[in-house]
Amino acid sequence: PHKLRESMPLVVLIRNKLKYSLTYNETKKVTMSRAIKVDGKVRTDMCFPTGFMDVVSIDKTGEHFRMLFDVKGRFLIHRIKKEEAAYKLCNVKSVRTAAKGVPVITTHDGRTIRYPDPLIKMHDTVKVDIATNKAVDYIKFEPGNLAYITGGQNCGRIGIITHKEKHPGSFDIVHVKDSVGHSFATRLTNVFPIGKGKQAWVSLPRGKGVRLSIAEERDRKLAAKAKEM
Repeated sequence: PHKLRESMPLVVLIRNKLKYSLTYNETKKVTMSRAIKVDGKVRTDMCFPTGFMDVVSIDKTGEHFRMLFDVKGRFLIHRIKKEEAAYKLCNVKSVRTAAKGVPVITTHDGRTIRYPDPLIKMHDTVKVDIATNKAVDYIKFEPGNLAYITGGQNCGRIGIITHKEKHPGSFDIVHVKDSVGHSFATRLTNVFPIGKGKQAWVSLPRGKGVRLSIAEERDRKLAAKAKEM
């Protein structure tokens, strides 16, 4: 599963975000009734950590959600269709050879996938079929591809990778440009490719990962208020 710092427990998701329960004990009853699936597996532990790109399914209501970030870096529970709930994207954290010479990749959510495509390298993204835990496709980490920022000051922004700067002995820096033309830079470890070219492989939240300035945000709120009047 995900790291403690980069996850949200199921109890917060069910009670505070989806509002399916009011109290801690009610949430316990919901999870113990085996109603909640995370990445296709029933999870009865309500403290189970859900993190970026996880698929949370509730069969009784027929709902599926994907955990993403909003442009302010907060977790966003994004509603998705059943077809999209069958897969998730995973960032490759390491490529190594396990016992008996079996090639293995480890992903950002703690999965180990054996015998991956030999072209898959560190920092690439693999599309994982949740039912079989197999990598069915992959996205290379390269300029021109769409990426989601998953950490740092720009967490939650989405843009096209423009170029990468190598800094031996320090952190490699990646420059990203969003759809309205704003450019920003972040560490390599915070960049999560989510599509080839401009086409994203997962549905994106409202706003498409574009961060507005404070003035733009205020103008948008005032315009929305004026419409309601």
